[in-house]
Order: sequence, then C-alpha cells, then structure tokens
Amino acid sequence: MAKSQINLIALPGIPDIVPGDDLPAVILAALERANLRLQSGDVVVVTQKIVSKAEGCAIPLETIIPSPKALALAEVTDKDPQLVEVILRESRGVIRQRGGTLIMETRHGWICANAGVDRSNVGGALGEVALPLPPDPDTSAQHIREALQKATGADIAVLITDTHGRPWREGTVNVTIGSAGMMPLADLRGTVDRYGYILRATIVARADELAAASGLLMGQAGEGIPVVLIRGAEYPRGAGRSTQMQRPPERDLFR
Repeated sequence: MAKSQINLIALPGIPDIVPGDDLPAVILAALERANLRLQSGDVVVVTQKIVSKAEGCAIPLETIIPSPKALALAEVTDKDPQLVEVILRESRGVIRQRGGTLIMETRHGWICANAGVDRSNVGGALGEVALPLPPDPDTSAQHIREALQKATGADIAVLITDTHGRPWREGTVNVTIGSAGMMPLADLRGTVDRYGYILRATIVARADELAAASGLLMGQAGEGIPVVLIRGAEYPRGAGRSTQMQRPPERDLFR
C-alpha cells in the first residue's frame, strides 16, 4: 500500500558554511536544535551550495584570467568573462548558446545552465566568487551518509541537490546531483496497475521527486534552508549513484 503521508522538515539554524566545515556535525547540531533524531528510512537532502562551500570549491573571480574562448563567449552572451572562464573549466562543452544563456554539459555529465556555476547565495565571508558544483557529488553524499549513520545508527539516504531548468517546461526545479543509500530510479516495469495493465516503460526518478519536494522548503532566494529531512517516503534501497539518471546522448532527443 502506498504511503498516505510524508513529512518534510526544514532543519533550523544552519550557519553560513565556510571551507573545512564538518557538514555532518552541522546537520547533527541542527537536528538536536529541532529535537529530532534520525530514523532508518529517513532521507537527508542537502543543497549543493553548502557542500561546495565546505569542500572549498569557491573560486575568487579576481584570480581568473579569461581565455580567448571565454572572451568570445562573454561578448556574445553579455556575461562576465571571468565567470565564463570558470564555466568553461567546469564543462565538457557547450550544448546550446543563445542570448545571455549558456547551456553546458558539466564535467559530471549534467546538462544545465552555466555548468551549475553559481554566484547567488555564495557571498558573505567568501567574497566575490564563483561556486562550481562539487567534484564528485555522489562521493560527497556517501561521506555525509556514513558520518550520520555512524553517529546515529540509522540507515538513511542522503541526496545532494541543485536547481536546474528543463528544455521542455518553464521554471526551475530541485534535482538530485548526488545520492547515497538509495537507487535513484524506481523501475516499475512488469508491475500491474489497478486495472490489470502491465507497465512496460515506467521508470520513476525517485531521487528527483524527493529533491523537488525538498525545494518547497529550501526555496531559491533568501530562505536560508539548505538541509531538509524527509520522513516517511518510500524509495528503493541500494548503492546507487545519481549519474544513473543521466540519459545517454544516443537516447537524448533534445540534444
């Protein structure tokens, strides 16, 4: 039977993260402030920004010397040449370019604007910086999961999320770019619907569904909610990686 209730809880009091911060310790302190203890089956959702900050990924823009390619792209897209140089360094290549938009394939294989490099909500103590995605978000998620499980004994999943646009719909949504403790895809092929029809093509991006739900609390601007606890969700357990959700180029009709 499907669950009739799922709880999403924003963890309070997460401080401004700086390089070297112990994210599992920060999350455990936030749980204690909220009088919560992790339970087996919980999902801890962490925004990419604080992972990148803690891992020291921020790049001071004043240190960047734009390449000729970055200068040319900056001119046609009306972007900061130093920012464009960082975007190029974080990319496998340009997928689409129009006006002020650069759709890139990141080094991890994600297709998104600016290769996920961000300048919003990354100021503060870090100064004027560009913030790329973590080098290996799946490994980052696994490290957080292992530390939280060691501290609490709970068998949990951890998701690292970013905000992406979509080529066929307006608006952005939270998606998973790093996962640990769950299979990101739920394969429903071969199961039977309520009318007896056998599903033949249904594979659900369960990790992205959970990421999108967390975005309702995380927000996109000044909310300051980088960690959300999801309790009561059904998801396939296992040692999956978020990159399993990437569609191979030969099957991508939009590339």
